[in-house]
Amino acid sequence: MDRASTVSQIDQLFLDDVREGLSSFPKYIPSKYFYNDAGDKIFQEIMELEEYYLTNAEFEIFDTYKFQMLSLFNQHEHGFQLIEFGAGDGYKTKVLVEEFLNRRANFKYIPIDISGNVLKILEKDLTQKYPDLQVEAIEDDYFKALKRLNLEGKARKVVLFLGSNIGNFTKAETKDFLKKLSFNMSNGDLLMIGFDLKKDPEVIKNAYHDSYGVTESFNLNLLKRINIELGGEFDLETFAHCPSYDPESGAMKSFLLSKIRQTIKIHALDQYFSFMPWEPIYTEISRKYNMYDVQQLAESTGFRIKENYYDSKSYFVDSVWELAQ
Repeated sequence: MDRASTVSQIDQLFLDDVREGLSSFPKYIPSKYFYNDAGDKIFQEIMELEEYYLTNAEFEIFDTYKFQMLSLFNQHEHGFQLIEFGAGDGYKTKVLVEEFLNRRANFKYIPIDISGNVLKILEKDLTQKYPDLQVEAIEDDYFKALKRLNLEGKARKVVLFLGSNIGNFTKAETKDFLKKLSFNMSNGDLLMIGFDLKKDPEVIKNAYHDSYGVTESFNLNLLKRINIELGGEFDLETFAHCPSYDPESGAMKSFLLSKIRQTIKIHALDQYFSFMPWEPIYTEISRKYNMYDVQQLAESTGFRIKENYYDSKSYFVDSVWELAQ
């Protein structure tokens, strides 16, 4: 049997993005494709790593300031919609949800994620734990979700963009995203963004190249996904995970390097892709910020900072913005 005939239910967008990315120079694969069923599970492992400080830092912020956040969000007679982009498994957000429910706040939770699998798990878990919670899950990427959101109505919109997800965009994409978001928000609505702050470069690099090899598996899963879904012939043993941090720009980048000269076929594309020894495939950026960067970003995209919440080490900040008048 031809291998191409075993590839079923091909995601056309995935197919097109892989063709474009691996035909480019330098090569790349969009980071959103990390998150299939296997990738979701690996990322859960990453968040439990001691070296991956981001999750614990933001969890600490939520646990410390959950009452203050509710007081800030709930200043509206018609309650509020808690709209979260990139919700994942909702691990940290559940701290807020539980606090808000315990204080009988009038709100609806709207998690949004590219992974339908993780949304189903989240929605099921929330329904079981909090039967009184109003939940409306949306499976989509961030930009498309902006168009799908119903920003009409009387309830205040509180948009969450947590976990340093903002750092996964290029500078141009970041400004474009925030400008579109400000255009779709109303006076009185709030935006809370998680920013990973600049710090000791070794602390940052260890978070993306842990001693257990979990982040390496996370990156290599991209190639495994191409093999499974698109009939790729990648030998994962011939690729190495390589993270790189630039302290000036704050760009933490991840690459997969071909250890050898090789040509790889992807059957769903009926196409071969050649690699030079140590040629990289760019997989992800996670940009780090200082507070001057955060201030400038807010002001350049139609916002102003209303409140900043830091963890005890100042590794991370959840910055609450409102529309500039």
